[in-house]
Amino acid sequence: MSPGTEEFLSAFKGSFTSTLRWHQLDGLWALLREQARDDWFIYAVGEEPPQNPVSANDLNRFIDEIDVFLRREHDEDYCGIVYADNLAQPGFIKIYDPHNLGVSCGFSHNPPLPGWILSRIAPCDLPSTRVLPNNRRRWWRRIFS
Repeated sequence: MSPGTEEFLSAFKGSFTSTLRWHQLDGLWALLREQARDDWFIYAVGEEPPQNPVSANDLNRFIDEIDVFLRREHDEDYCGIVYADNLAQPGFIKIYDPHNLGVSCGFSHNPPLPGWILSRIAPCDLPSTRVLPNNRRRWWRRIFS
């Protein structure tokens, strides 16, 4: 296992705080936009992990797209499916697919993998426990084609 893989997996398994309410997610997105730099990796779990960070423009475009997607597909009065290692200074964010939640916030021997990860650490290939649905693949590829 490479040192980068160990660093990513350690961060992945670390402590996270949920954006339980939609206004908390709005605040997280605003913070990312305000501090947008070219040092974020966007990883769609089930796809090949990216080798390079995205541009600040691509990060902002992803935030716009994922926000619309989450609000449309997670039709609840709460968010609770986006987790950050630190809501004030995020470096690692897990975004769960509303249609593959399982037990994402409680205890499980086999918790679902997030659908997407934003990280300042280069990601490694997480073993996918599910086949990525074709509509998710098309959605992902439409953003970055």
